[in-house]
Amino acid sequence: MPAFKHQGPLVYYAAFKDHCSFFPASTTVMRRFATELKRYDNTSKGTIRFPADKPLPAALVTRMVKARVAENEARQASRKR
Repeated sequence: MPAFKHQGPLVYYAAFKDHCSFFPASTTVMRRFATELKRYDNTSKGTIRFPADKPLPAALVTRMVKARVAENEARQASRKR
């Protein structure tokens, strides 16, 4: 599964016939964006499934990626102390 990394795993993604999956790799981020994710019926503990026939919510994905970047940077900074 393809992934982006930034000071550790950042997010994963995959495409399927009927949906695109996005894996933030963080339960904290999933909880933080829970209200916005409610509109996606197939959201599970660590996976968000966006319908393939609708535009990807780019602003939401961007905010989630930025939240993951901040998490990874904070974790890295705490390790350096």
